[in-house]
Amino acid sequence: SISRGLRFKVNYTGLCVCVFQVGDRDDSNLYISMKLKAAAEIGINANHVRLPKTATEDEVLRRIVEVNENPEVHGLIVQLPLDSINPMDTEKVTNAVAPEKDVDGLTSINAGKLSRGDLQDCFIPCTPKGCMKLISQTGTSVAGKNAVVIGRSKIVGAPMHDLLLWSHATVTTCHSKTTDLAAQVGRADILVVGAGKAEMVKGEWLKEGAVVIDCGINHIPDNSKDNGMRVVGDVHYPSAKEKAGFITPVPGGVGPMTVAMLMENTVQSAKRFLKTYQPGKWNISYTKLKPQKPQPSDTAIAHSFTPKTIGRLAREVGLFSEEVEHYGTTRAKVRLEALNRLKTQPDGKYLVVTGITPTPLGEGTTTTTLGLAQALGAHLHVNSFACVRQPSQGSNFGVKGGAVGGGYSQVIPMEEVSLHLTSDTQAVMAASSLVVDTINARVLSESTQSDKVIKNNIIFLSGSVASEMMAVLALSTSLGDMTRRLARMVVAYSRKGKPVTTEDLGISGVLATLMRDAVKPSLMQTMEGTPVFVHTCPLSDIAQGNSSILADQIALKLVGPEGFVVTEAEGGAELGMEKFFDIKCRSSGLHPDVVVMVATVHGLKIHGGGPAVTAGSAMPKEYSAENLTLLENGCSHLKRQLENARAFGLPVIVAINTFSTDTDAELGLVCEQAKLAGALEAVPCSHWAEGGAGAVALGQAVQRAAEIPHQMNFLYDLEMPIDDKIRAIAKSMYGAGDVELLPQAQQKVALFSKQGLGNLPICMAKTHLSLSHDPERKGVPTGFTLPIRDIHANLGAGFLYPLVGTVSTGAVTHL
Repeated sequence: SISRGLRFKVNYTGLCVCVFQVGDRDDSNLYISMKLKAAAEIGINANHVRLPKTATEDEVLRRIVEVNENPEVHGLIVQLPLDSINPMDTEKVTNAVAPEKDVDGLTSINAGKLSRGDLQDCFIPCTPKGCMKLISQTGTSVAGKNAVVIGRSKIVGAPMHDLLLWSHATVTTCHSKTTDLAAQVGRADILVVGAGKAEMVKGEWLKEGAVVIDCGINHIPDNSKDNGMRVVGDVHYPSAKEKAGFITPVPGGVGPMTVAMLMENTVQSAKRFLKTYQPGKWNISYTKLKPQKPQPSDTAIAHSFTPKTIGRLAREVGLFSEEVEHYGTTRAKVRLEALNRLKTQPDGKYLVVTGITPTPLGEGTTTTTLGLAQALGAHLHVNSFACVRQPSQGSNFGVKGGAVGGGYSQVIPMEEVSLHLTSDTQAVMAASSLVVDTINARVLSESTQSDKVIKNNIIFLSGSVASEMMAVLALSTSLGDMTRRLARMVVAYSRKGKPVTTEDLGISGVLATLMRDAVKPSLMQTMEGTPVFVHTCPLSDIAQGNSSILADQIALKLVGPEGFVVTEAEGGAELGMEKFFDIKCRSSGLHPDVVVMVATVHGLKIHGGGPAVTAGSAMPKEYSAENLTLLENGCSHLKRQLENARAFGLPVIVAINTFSTDTDAELGLVCEQAKLAGALEAVPCSHWAEGGAGAVALGQAVQRAAEIPHQMNFLYDLEMPIDDKIRAIAKSMYGAGDVELLPQAQQKVALFSKQGLGNLPICMAKTHLSLSHDPERKGVPTGFTLPIRDIHANLGAGFLYPLVGTVSTGAVTHL
């Protein structure tokens, strides 16, 4: 008899094979126990996943996809038959197994490769592979021999035919319709039988000295056995062994070898995986840019690229199919279950991109955020994720420039990200409208009742509901957290000054339902295929001005401990960045590693006293010509913003977003002034014109900075009195000489302190166009008094927002 099987000599610790079973058939249980035992003997981890007989086909397919996407599982075996009371398409189920994990070799892809002769690029079914091993152990050369295969099943007969053929045998496949089967068998130097008919091949049929491989397993009556049955093959062993040169017994021949080949295929699967696998690194593809000169418009550039499908991008960054909700082919929502699955994964490095106070010509913080993420991912080969805000309607229609990035550093498809995206803004507006309609209905109802039944007598709406809802969405850490925040939103006041919440109105649950999908971050990509979360759009002048906490949290888990998440704080450092630290980081518990401050030569010239510029206008010649004096004056503003950034205890890198009109002398001057003001490094960047390649030096500077030990600070203690917290921000961030609380603001300080709200963080509602409260004052205003005309409480978002100067938040509407 031929050897009973092969034994591996190595312990394959860390390898894992999953055996998938539907139902509880005794024969299947026996086969599975053999596989599990063999795996244990050689140190392969084996998981047995058993679904009940009541499982549906959809349930089976979903569970198979889960195993496909688990990088810790190297082989997946579907035990056949599928023992379910529900209809099952066996071929559909087996083909659901990822070809690279199909260690049984039963998928159509592996079968197709085998039939074409691509033996090094497929998994060969275990029984035929074992048969070939057994034939080789006899010392018989297959090449040139006559081989006969009886049976044409996809598991044994068909792949056995292909293997023998590609080993250069002359192969005949016989089956139930073959005439004169004995004559066909008599010509065989090699005979493989897998017909499933007990002892059908007789010894007298065989060619003298033939190699006989019996794959049959049949049960025939035998009163000498306890169960009354005996296992035999498809070949009559007693007569055949007298004539054959080599023959496999049943049981004990092909069976153990099949299991051995299953283990070998699992090892092969793991080896293939390890060839491309780098611990902690995504297996992601990036698009190679070919920037054109002169540079086309942002729209033309965006339309010249075809993005990857969103499903492919999700797989590349480690998201499972069940965690992704597709909105077409290039955008998707990511379910919060992903965060639960990844909760034990260490976070990556966390970068916040801020800038000097923005000017009408734009400084490009979003473009820099995307360009830096592209540089880190596509060029420096570390996992990199960008997190940006969803564009507002003003950006969408060109009032404030491009929607999300520009040039060769933008999110694509442009139209999808710029307009409805995944309808988060529409959900917020619908929820806001519901609040207003409910209050209107309540006012109307109460106005028709007698004084005895009037309960609240609501008379006005409190502030901008939509703005606070967007802030709530951005600061929530879970669906439950968002629901609780929405419930405590104060949306109106009664005649007696009593606050009215959405919970009081009985609509908090409906609001949460309207916004339940909006809480999930939207996944898209940059022009180079770098992943981006585009989520929420609270404005920095009236809210916290940062993208969502959930987007940052999920991205930090996905990139892993060696990766980078680049998130953006809108507006200047004194506004969006301060709120990022004192509001967003307090809510999230996340502490960033590096601050990247964006500056432009033309922006610094404006702050240095250059002529006024209007949004959307062409760049005046004063800013395109070299003027070192004007630029040096403007660097005082950069120095002020660097002081603001350094106040939080982190290393700061200055990214100079370059334009074609910038001269070497101007760029050198900004670098010099930035380092003198405390920047760790200052780096000119050309990511708008070159994509990630133009920000590689910035990426390298960020990598160096992230290794520096640091301790993040908050600007103020939450237990400080309300007016002292306001004063701390005004003096430290804006350079104000003092703060003046007007009578209405003084009353609110007293009221909120009495109500126990004094320990909330402060979200200054101030113009984003100046360090001061006056949008016309550029540079570094000093000695001014910051007027606080009123203070509102956004209890849902969890902060107090003082109204500075004449800034409007969506004024109180009297009903």
